[in-house]
Amino acid sequence: MLLTDPIDACEAARLGENAEVVTFDETGDLTFEEELAEASFVVVRRAIPAGALENAPKLRALVRHGAGLDFIPVQAASRLGIAVTNTPSVNAKSVAEHVFGLIICLARRIVENDAGIRRNEWHALRAAAPGSCEIAGKALGLIGYGGIGQAIAQIGKLGFGMNVLAATRWPREDEDGVSFHPLTDVAAKADILVVACPLSEETRNLVSEEIIAAMPPNAILVNVARGPIVDEAALSAALRAGHIRGAALDVFSDQPLPADSPLRSAPNTLLSPHVAGVTAEAMARMSRTAVDDILTMILGNQPRHLVNRKAWPMIARRWSHL
Repeated sequence: MLLTDPIDACEAARLGENAEVVTFDETGDLTFEEELAEASFVVVRRAIPAGALENAPKLRALVRHGAGLDFIPVQAASRLGIAVTNTPSVNAKSVAEHVFGLIICLARRIVENDAGIRRNEWHALRAAAPGSCEIAGKALGLIGYGGIGQAIAQIGKLGFGMNVLAATRWPREDEDGVSFHPLTDVAAKADILVVACPLSEETRNLVSEEIIAAMPPNAILVNVARGPIVDEAALSAALRAGHIRGAALDVFSDQPLPADSPLRSAPNTLLSPHVAGVTAEAMARMSRTAVDDILTMILGNQPRHLVNRKAWPMIARRWSHL
């Protein structure tokens, strides 16, 4: 059992009662590919090279410790008879809370106030305070309405009385407090636009220069999904031109964020290092879900959160020969 990175200690111990558990050590003698070649299950918290699977004859499953599957070569795994699971929506509450933390910090200039008061800028900060804004009653636009989008919508509706608009891949009927519209319409109407959809070839650069240009001049853009969904060059240009009020980003096209990224110096920008879904509670839930699926698979059964379901018959046949 290989962990690419540590998981919740209690769940790691539970896993250890049923299998030998090894956590990959970048300073150790073995490369990741060498560790992978001997593993039957891998708990994934970092990118897995597609080519590495060809040299992992014992591998039964890649268990994503999280929801996003851009870390995992799902098609290659399916072709080779390797199961892929994930832990969908278990960090939705944490991500949603982080979203509103970012929004409030930008709207109320909390970071600037904290830094300024430490520089003895009391009077200047108070003079600038009327430039901040409430978020209550504003239009909240969501790109994506899965578990995370729904958690964000709930806080927006119930906590701040916001009018929630959402854009989804497929048309759907309006529901209580949420109306669904084409992406361009959501971008044009939203005071706060939150990116909360998975990364795929369809969503890469989905928030394009055109979509950013459609946003109102006082709008805030928040990205807690994946960096490549947003055209970062167009966003940087819009911020410098004052076309939108601000941006709060937890994810980036290149991570860690390069030292020369224009986002570092863009005005009215709040940055965090891909931690929206990382809390003690979310990590425990992700680990518990991942371990539950592993224990199910150790018994030879189909896991609850199997991603490549169409490949299951082939996976089961391959497992029977391992």
